[in-house]
Amino acid sequence: MLLRMTDINKFYNGNQVLSHVSLTVEDHDRIGLVGVNGCGKSTLLRILTEQELPDHLVEGDGEIARSAKTSIGYLEQMGGLDRESTVWEEMRSVFRPLLETQERMHQLEEAMQSGDMAGAEEYHRLQTWFENNGGYQIDVKIRTVLNGMGFTQETYSRIISGFSGGEKTRLAIARLLLEEPNLLILDEPTAGLDPSERIRFRNLISELSEDRIVLLSTHIVSDIEYIAGDILLMKDGCLAISGTAEELIDSMPELVWSCTVPKSRIDACLKAYKVANVKTIPGGAELRIVSKGRPAEDAVRVEPTLEDVFLCYFGERTGDSDGTV
Repeated sequence: MLLRMTDINKFYNGNQVLSHVSLTVEDHDRIGLVGVNGCGKSTLLRILTEQELPDHLVEGDGEIARSAKTSIGYLEQMGGLDRESTVWEEMRSVFRPLLETQERMHQLEEAMQSGDMAGAEEYHRLQTWFENNGGYQIDVKIRTVLNGMGFTQETYSRIISGFSGGEKTRLAIARLLLEEPNLLILDEPTAGLDPSERIRFRNLISELSEDRIVLLSTHIVSDIEYIAGDILLMKDGCLAISGTAEELIDSMPELVWSCTVPKSRIDACLKAYKVANVKTIPGGAELRIVSKGRPAEDAVRVEPTLEDVFLCYFGERTGDSDGTV
C-alpha cells in the first residue's frame, strides 16, 4: 500500500463537497478518477497531496496514511509552470538545492585556489553530498527527460508562455518526472487540448505508467479508457462505483439501444431518455439510448461502452416519460 484515505469529508461554506470518500493506492496501480466538473475530484486530489485538510465529523474519520516510500508528483489543472522562464531554467529549478550547493562549492574552490584553505572541510562535505544526490548528472537528466517528452535542444531557450497548451502540459510533466515521484497525480491534464495532442498525451501516460503509479482525474472518459486499470466514478462528492472498464460495463443497471426515429420525434427522445449519440440521416436520426426498457418498437440492443456507463450514472434526464417513442 502506497497511500490510503479513509472516510474523507470536506465542506466549503457549509456545503459538503466530499462525503465519506475512501481510496487505496497500491503498487503498479493505474487509476482513472472520472466525474463531471464540480463533483469534487480536484478537492480530493488537493487533500491527497496535503494542499488541503479534510474536515472531521467523528473521531477517527479523515485519516490519510502513506508508506515511507511514497513520493507524489502532482500536476494541477493550470500546470504550475513559471510562464516567463525558459524551458531550461524551469527544468533546472527542480534542482535548486543542488545548484545552490554547487554555487557554494565554486566559491570555496576560488578561495582555496587563492590559498585560503579554511573552507576545505566544508567543501569536501558539500562535494560528497552533491555527488551522492546526483548533482553531476543534472544536465544529463534534464536532456533525457525533455527528449522523451519530444523537446529538442533548440527549444531549451524558448520562453514557456510561447508554447501551445499541449506542449505546456508535457513540460509540466517533464518537470514532475525530474522529481522522480513513484505516484504521479494528474488533474484534468487534457483540458483545452486539441484531438491530436490528446491522443499523444494518452500514449505518453500509457508509457509513464509502466514504471510508476498514475492517478488521472478527468471528465473525459476516452482519456482514461485505454490508460486506467481501475476506474472510479465520482458523483456529488462520493465515489459512486469503481472497477475495471469491463466490470463497470457489466454492472450497468440500464441497457443500450439503437433506434431510428423521424425528425419530428427527436426532441421528444432527447427529453425522455439518456441519449448518448444522435446521427442525422435523411428524414430523421439514428439514436443511441441508455434505458432500462426498449425506447422504440424498432430499437435493438447494442454493446455498451464506457461512455454509456458515464451517461448511465451522470446523465440528466430532462423529462419523466418512460414510454416508447
